[in-house]
Amino acid sequence: MRVLISIDDTDNEDSPGTGELAASIADRIAAHGWGSARFVSRHQLYVHPDIPYTSHNSAMCFEADLTDERLGDATAMAATYLRDTAAPGSDPGLCVVDLDALEDPATLIDFGLSAKRQVLTMPAAYGLARQLGVHLSEHGGTGQGVIGALAGAGLRLSGDDGRMRGSLGLPEAATTMGVAALLAMPEVDCVRTVDGADVPADEAIALGRKVKTVLLGGRSVLLVTASEPGAPTRWRSCSNQELKAY
Repeated sequence: MRVLISIDDTDNEDSPGTGELAASIADRIAAHGWGSARFVSRHQLYVHPDIPYTSHNSAMCFEADLTDERLGDATAMAATYLRDTAAPGSDPGLCVVDLDALEDPATLIDFGLSAKRQVLTMPAAYGLARQLGVHLSEHGGTGQGVIGALAGAGLRLSGDDGRMRGSLGLPEAATTMGVAALLAMPEVDCVRTVDGADVPADEAIALGRKVKTVLLGGRSVLLVTASEPGAPTRWRSCSNQELKAY
């Protein structure tokens, strides 16, 4: 059973970030033996004076493959974890989507895209969740995080929005790595230039301080750009600044 689990508005300026809580939920699913999860992605939402947020107004989402009949357990665990762990003053929301049962993915994607460019409301979010048959719940404060949680699920589902939370688990001392070795990592589906060309498996990539993938075309893509003239490799990984557009 494939599901999306998305959360938003769980932190304050002094607490662990929403991405850390999402990663903890993913880890707990694995620890319980309920299934496995892919990486957490960060999805930038609309920044506007009418929308409360801590620093960037971004939702966090991950895909999980659950064993049969564990959807309810995973949803209850995530809800309890948010209730017990979300920071004081936050307005946490949780969205869980059973992808195999979702009959109208385009409408959920449209909601996510709308949340990147306009102010949306809690009634609209709850109404859409009921229409689509997805779980949406609030776990403290005003509960306004349900808007971002639903939007984050839609954006992850689109396959063309968001970047990896954190970075790839590369060897600490690694400064270069072959494309073939990068493709062997479960988080990397392809290595591609910013111009859209796949990089051959026999090429080497110079690695920056934090190397992360972005979601493009439904795949987890490691984007690279041309190295400076005279560099030992033809390509280098894109910096965080260069990935801000994703």
